[in-house]
Amino acid sequence: MGTWDIGPFENDMAADFAYTLDETPKDKCESLVRATLTRTIQTRDYLESPEGAEAVAAVALIAAQCPGGKPISTSYGPDEVLPIFANDLQPLAVAALDRVVAEASELAELWDETPDGPRWRQNISGLRAVLAPEPELQEDQLFDL
Repeated sequence: MGTWDIGPFENDMAADFAYTLDETPKDKCESLVRATLTRTIQTRDYLESPEGAEAVAAVALIAAQCPGGKPISTSYGPDEVLPIFANDLQPLAVAALDRVVAEASELAELWDETPDGPRWRQNISGLRAVLAPEPELQEDQLFDL
């Protein structure tokens, strides 16, 4: 697999996933993203790197539509405008990310063997934070702690 940077679309599998999305009818894009996330979550044994890379790309597309999400600005992402995804994809995206960084994940293992591994994990954590933000404590709640 060719990888040239730590971004969600900076590898061959994610770029191919973006191309597939561009070729998919608009009304089927969400189903493709959902199937990618579901397949990742349901992998009980070792998660291979290509599946992990596709899942991270799918998650980045969902996160881009959330408050605080970063737009996909790389030329390797989808060229076509995507539909607004259903909110129920966000918990699936979080579960998929958790699976990608789990112990039995080739993608995580490969990144952990590189000097850029911590930066990659930081990017993954950033995506997760957009999808499942920590509730902010109000000032009056701080005194109850």
